[in-house]
Amino acid sequence: MADEQQQAPAQAPAPTQHPPRREGRPPREGRGPGGGPGGPGGGERGDRGDRGDRGPRGDRGDRGDRGGGRPDIPPEIEIERLISDSLYLDNQAHAIVSRMRDMDSGTKSQLRRLYSAVRRAVRAPDGERQHEFVMLRARLAYTIARHGLRSLDQLEKLLLQVTRKNDIRGYERFKDLFEAIVAYNE
Repeated sequence: MADEQQQAPAQAPAPTQHPPRREGRPPREGRGPGGGPGGPGGGERGDRGDRGDRGPRGDRGDRGDRGGGRPDIPPEIEIERLISDSLYLDNQAHAIVSRMRDMDSGTKSQLRRLYSAVRRAVRAPDGERQHEFVMLRARLAYTIARHGLRSLDQLEKLLLQVTRKNDIRGYERFKDLFEAIVAYNE
């Protein structure tokens, strides 16, 4: 019994070890005195655990379902309209560059490397072109995830549409859009 009384006090202080690490820091905006949405004892790592509703690549799903998300999420780029309307292409390029400047820290060289890959894919022979664009989409997805270029999510979705359509006009227009993005980002 004496051993049990000695163990009980040793176990009680364990939950109070987390708050001293946060001392000296002001509480984050919109959070209670516990420091996180889970209340007291949530700890810094506990805050990250709330992301279980996201897929394995983070926030890549349908964003319309998220509560408290960014209200300025742009609509998808329409491939048919992109092919037929040059002004629409220009407006979309401006919008993407504007979002890049607001959201991302992507470099111009990353964009130029991707643009070079797009140009190579467009020049590929007919039988290999679709495969090149499938691989380009994988490369774009990796770059977006690796460098946090969330503003290029729209391009990834458009690239999927272009690849499924498998039409030379769609490939050419995607290249034109990417060229405009690189130019406006300079």
